[in-house]
Amino acid sequence: MKRKMKNKESALNRILEVPKEISTNEPKITIAGFKKMLIENYKVILEYQDIYIRIKTYIGIVNINGLNLKLGEMTSDDIMITGDIETVDFEKIEE
Repeated sequence: MKRKMKNKESALNRILEVPKEISTNEPKITIAGFKKMLIENYKVILEYQDIYIRIKTYIGIVNINGLNLKLGEMTSDDIMITGDIETVDFEKIEE
């Protein structure tokens, strides 16, 4: 029963052309140069310092390293990070 419902939702999302990150909890990460990064569908900020930020998403942890890092515009779903971004890496959460 649950599988049928999921297939119907999936078919409806395809028909309506709903982006995957909206219909699921998968994060979408947009990086603009080395100065800005937008993370959509984040869960919580784990650590925040001016040299690194760790953000938990529904599928893993995003680690951002750099200098003068700041948390910019934030909503309950999106977060903007600014500063001199040097590296970004990901930790997958195993379930």
